[in-house]
Amino acid sequence: MKPQTIDVKQSIGRTLCRTISGIGGKKVLAKGHVISEEDARLLVAAGTNEVCVTELEEGEVSEDEAVMQVACEIGCGALETRLAAGGRANLFATEPCCVLVDDDLLKRINSAASLAIATSTNFSYAHSGQRVATVKSAPFVVPGHELEEIMSILKERGPILQARPIRAPVVAVLYTDPVKGERARQLFERVMHQRLHRIGTSANLVLSSVERESAVANSLQHLLRAKPTAVLIASTTAPAGSDDVIGRSLVRVGCQIERFLAPVEPGNLFLLGYKDSIPIVSAPGCFRSVKPNVVDLMLPPMLARYRVSAWEVAGLGHGGLLA
Repeated sequence: MKPQTIDVKQSIGRTLCRTISGIGGKKVLAKGHVISEEDARLLVAAGTNEVCVTELEEGEVSEDEAVMQVACEIGCGALETRLAAGGRANLFATEPCCVLVDDDLLKRINSAASLAIATSTNFSYAHSGQRVATVKSAPFVVPGHELEEIMSILKERGPILQARPIRAPVVAVLYTDPVKGERARQLFERVMHQRLHRIGTSANLVLSSVERESAVANSLQHLLRAKPTAVLIASTTAPAGSDDVIGRSLVRVGCQIERFLAPVEPGNLFLLGYKDSIPIVSAPGCFRSVKPNVVDLMLPPMLARYRVSAWEVAGLGHGGLLA
């Protein structure tokens, strides 16, 4: 990048090196602004005859072009990319979605000296119009070889971020208690409603059951026949392991137990199973309060029909201390 001071009339299409201020110090044109014909006319009228601008040298790419190239490559799914001022491009969700982030790839790209990318948290919920990522460049220019290297990595490895839409999810809820299922429903239904409402959904199918293996299995079979997006089990008891009543009931209806225990507090006694592609979650104690817990972390990917693995649950430990 070569800064130079030139006549205002010759500056059209060039990038400002320094902010231009008017009377009283009020900003007129910001550093990094590309001067238009109208800008030049107004500057001359205000008595400004010269401006300091930059000129790209061979092998350099302008900040706006660089961030737009990268922003258009880092994401996929329900996303819209918009150029912002000052060498920045933002990515916005175009509909309710779950944000999935490749953390290793993000770190690798952010090792470049001339560009920085920030994203929403992996598995987080985003509403329509919410900003989920931003790309910022060093002022004015990016070395062409760095941009080429970044683009090559992205094309080889795929996007850093995926906005996976959450479209008309069907949520099934099973309340269980050792004595009377309706007791669990009375205790947890208000909190369940608030928790689901936060991500724009509600319980479509609801049953209550005594917490006995045969009764819970029968209730699960009834709910699974409706092919819900996800099943949440709200129990008044805390399991000692996946071999307790809830875990045995899942196995009885043909579920694969994916994971017991999550490195998240609140929500350590988290149990995740799958009946074909349908996730079934038990998280004792997590429906007593609306405070964030493991259920809030797991709902967005499940409702976006993303299959969360045991390895991904294990990865929740970094940042998993929620309270």
